[in-house]
Amino acid sequence: MKPFFFIFFLFLTTGLFAQRNGTKSEIGGMVVDSASGKPLRQASISLMMDRDSSYVTGTITDGDGMFQLRNVAPGRYRLLVTFLGYRNNAQSITITSGVPANGVGILRMAEQSNQLQEVVVRQESPPVTVKQDTLEFNAGSFKTQPNAAVEELLRKLPGMQVGRDGTIKAQGQTVNRILVDGKPFFGHDPKMATRNLPADVVDKVQLYDQSSDQSQFSGIDDGNRERTINITLKENKRKGYFGQNELGAGTARGGEANRYQARLNLHRFNNRGDGPGRQISLIGQANNLNQQNFMLGAAQGPVFVGGLEGSGPPGSQTPTNVIEVRAGGLNYRDKLGQRAEIATSYFLNQAITTTDQHSRRTSILPGNSLTTDQQNYSQNQQLTHRFNLRLDWVLDSMTSLRLAPSLSWQTTDYTSRLSSRSSLPGPGLAGQVSQLVNSGETVYGSTGNGLNGYNNLLLMRKFRRQGRTLSLNLNTVLGDGETKALNQSASTFYDSTGANPGRNLLDQHNRQAAYNLQNTLTLSYTEPLSFTQKLELRYAYSASSNRADRVATDRNETNGLYDRVNFLLSNQFSSSFDYHRAGSTYQNQRLRYKFALGLDVQQSQLQLDNRSADTSQRRRYVNLLPNALFSYTFSGNRNLRLHYRTRLNTPSITQLQPVIDNTNPLNSRIGNPQLAPEFYHTVILAYNVSKDLGARSFTAFASLNQSANRIATATTISPSGVQTTQPINVGGFWSANGSMSIGRMLQPSQLDLTFITSVALSRAVSFMNDRRNDTKNVSVGQGFRLQSNFSGNLEYGLSGNLTYQAASYSLTPKQNTAFWSQYATADLFWKLPFRFVLTSDVTYTATTGWAVGYNQQFMLWNVTLARQFFKGDQGELRLQVFDLLNQNRSLVRNTTDTYIEDVQSRILRRYLLVSFVYNLRKFGL
Repeated sequence: MKPFFFIFFLFLTTGLFAQRNGTKSEIGGMVVDSASGKPLRQASISLMMDRDSSYVTGTITDGDGMFQLRNVAPGRYRLLVTFLGYRNNAQSITITSGVPANGVGILRMAEQSNQLQEVVVRQESPPVTVKQDTLEFNAGSFKTQPNAAVEELLRKLPGMQVGRDGTIKAQGQTVNRILVDGKPFFGHDPKMATRNLPADVVDKVQLYDQSSDQSQFSGIDDGNRERTINITLKENKRKGYFGQNELGAGTARGGEANRYQARLNLHRFNNRGDGPGRQISLIGQANNLNQQNFMLGAAQGPVFVGGLEGSGPPGSQTPTNVIEVRAGGLNYRDKLGQRAEIATSYFLNQAITTTDQHSRRTSILPGNSLTTDQQNYSQNQQLTHRFNLRLDWVLDSMTSLRLAPSLSWQTTDYTSRLSSRSSLPGPGLAGQVSQLVNSGETVYGSTGNGLNGYNNLLLMRKFRRQGRTLSLNLNTVLGDGETKALNQSASTFYDSTGANPGRNLLDQHNRQAAYNLQNTLTLSYTEPLSFTQKLELRYAYSASSNRADRVATDRNETNGLYDRVNFLLSNQFSSSFDYHRAGSTYQNQRLRYKFALGLDVQQSQLQLDNRSADTSQRRRYVNLLPNALFSYTFSGNRNLRLHYRTRLNTPSITQLQPVIDNTNPLNSRIGNPQLAPEFYHTVILAYNVSKDLGARSFTAFASLNQSANRIATATTISPSGVQTTQPINVGGFWSANGSMSIGRMLQPSQLDLTFITSVALSRAVSFMNDRRNDTKNVSVGQGFRLQSNFSGNLEYGLSGNLTYQAASYSLTPKQNTAFWSQYATADLFWKLPFRFVLTSDVTYTATTGWAVGYNQQFMLWNVTLARQFFKGDQGELRLQVFDLLNQNRSLVRNTTDTYIEDVQSRILRRYLLVSFVYNLRKFGL
């Protein structure tokens, strides 16, 4: 743990030194209307460096028009005052050491009045602006490296964190959707925008919680929200060509394939003056470096989680495989006449994922434990086509239509080889400390294809009375796929003496076909009761049908064909789930607070048909689904949000189908047609504070989930160590998690410091050999991030996280476990003389308390030296060394209700790459 604490100590001393370097001063003043002398409340005050206008700190005026900026270091600054409807007021200020207070007196703001078609006034935006529920960042106030992507810009924003895998968190909460000028960019894949668009074309970054389309239109907050970032582009960058293209090759250590990297990134935007105009983006990528500027697989429509989840800082995600990708796509957006706008995209990607893992799993047994060591090698070749469309059509002044379909077609070719050995503790043969009970070798191969679709059709109608609306929403989800597989395995079983081992051979072909279709129609009518009160009446009908067919055939030794049907492993099964739901919500919205109370009644029916056994059953349920919402906005940009909701989760057809899945003969699964839907209660609390225009922030989040009929697992382990799991409904489940984020801009060094504390608690019930097992999990993590603002020549950052986790089991207290995980990172950007640039990042990872042989500590160090060419540094020749110390590893621990598992995976090790990068920038064309 020494390297972690050394980096942590270095981070603390850097921050303290930055704070004590020089005598701090205060700047104060008052903002008034120039004509009436009336104080202007909540005017934006921004302090920027005089040399490059980089953001230092900021605040807003109080009820008397007064403001005060504390802890300002000596230097030359520019003070910018902005207020809606008034001309900007800029003042030059010099802070001298030894002067504790500096007054700028009364700043008078003149009203903005312009004669149309004669004068064009361009307002200078403050670095951070609060607009009701939206936090808006002025991208020009946060300097980034030349030719950096949007992802690098987001790292600079107060309260933002971006992990190495592209995961974005804002104030500790995951961002699920990225929009460009308010519209999707390549569908619902957030990485397409953050990793493919350059930062220097961005004007504003807006952060808010976006509700569903129907909720936005009706004005009734249903609590279903997605953390969203909207990227708005600069006006002078909306007409021209831009992009980044790269070509590179390199070598790896002996026995591994040579490395390569190719990237095509071209954008043509043409603003016609009446909006964003036509936008065309062409993107291509090919590499075997585990780098994807997109999400693998299908990125379908939005999934609302009913609130904001809390979790620890990103960046610690560990890769578990090696991926080679080839991808390309086209995004198009334009207006269709005066009333319609279209945004569409097509994306094709091929991914070859190679997984080579060693794992040790300890399964919980009554009074004992079963340890399974596995070695698994697999390769999955996946080809995916994705198509997305969004059409917004204004039918007339009161009616509009939105159509948003997305389709994906996927083919897979999968092969794997699995070796396993399971043992019980205790004395064995020849002084061994464990007793071997079984071993197995499985070779599995499959090919498959699947179609996935999602569509949202929304018809919206306003009436003459403001607030009265009618909307009709149809959501469709489609899935259709088939897989053919060949399963060949040999399993050996041992008795307590180790003599007379038994042996089972399996040589089997199986075909699985799955189909599902769900249509949900929602009708919403809102009626204003007064200026502040609204009532929503709604009705929803949903019809879902599922079908799963599995046919297993054993090899016929006589003719060598797979023509012997295994009826025990074959089944044809279908299910349907339909419901009618009716309810209403009363909402009262004032200037500072809002509350809503709602209740739905749902009558549902679950129909199961086992066509192989010619049996069927039908079950009906009636549920009350209450919900409540309260939010309050305090003075000083503080917001409190409390939300309670209930939800019903239907079991999947895989959980329901009564057929054995013997893909791994020593660890098989079987469905349970007696499952009932899960019913959950969820309470979410969020508190946000933003001060000094984002220079100081505080976020607290907590959630509680409870279910009396959660779908859990019942596991049976035979004396020979064969495991069979089946889902069942059990009570006694609850989980709670929370996070706290504290952000601060340190002066005078302009360092962005963020602390994140995360806590998670849970209690779950499972069954092992028909005996109840209560599992309790505890996780506590503390992380930090220190990020410098780009000064033009030097940029650096430090981050780290220390996590403690513990799990206890009522069935086998001896298996209770506790362990630590830690990581720390440091990154550097240094602009050297003669147009050379050095970048470096190092990550230290360590674990304690894991299984024997899985506790490790290592450092991953990457270094890149680049030479820039051409005007504006548009060309760049790079020399990159990945994993300079050749220590890269992958360690993951999984703790569940029934087992603890440590997994070590083979991943990329040291390689060298030489590449050339060209950044295209031609605007005004």
